[in-house]
Amino acid sequence: MRELVHMVNGRQREMWNHTSHVLCLVANANRDPKRSKALKPSDFNPLAQRRQKVRAAPITVLRDVFIDRKNPDIVGGNK
Repeated sequence: MRELVHMVNGRQREMWNHTSHVLCLVANANRDPKRSKALKPSDFNPLAQRRQKVRAAPITVLRDVFIDRKNPDIVGGNK
């Protein structure tokens, strides 16, 4: 049963990859290059993994969190 679930998930991912490439092709063919940037297939794929940006923080944040038990407010990498 587990193998069937993996097969269905793989088929669904493959179908979305194909569909997102076709959608990307149509969207990029009809966009105005002066007004917008080129789109990627992952912009149309709901199953694509989105990467989160990692914020830089000073080393003192570790001391505040793990030693002093404080909850630092970090905005833009600054304390």
